[in-house]
Amino acid sequence: MTNPNPISSRDPQWFKSSRSNGSGGECVECAHAGTGILIRDSKRPTGPVVAVATDAWQTFVEGVTLRL
Repeated sequence: MTNPNPISSRDPQWFKSSRSNGSGGECVECAHAGTGILIRDSKRPTGPVVAVATDAWQTFVEGVTLRL
């Protein structure tokens, strides 16, 4: 049986940004999953998760990086 959602993971390995200061102000965690990235609010780990295709995530990160 194939997975109907290629952007999924049963046990994602969540990580925070390297720019996160660890003082509790982090808001976003990400995890690599299948053909995409999972994104969630670090203060609500059981809350909703957004799945984004890898190429869309790369475009987003490049756009943010250009503005830093």
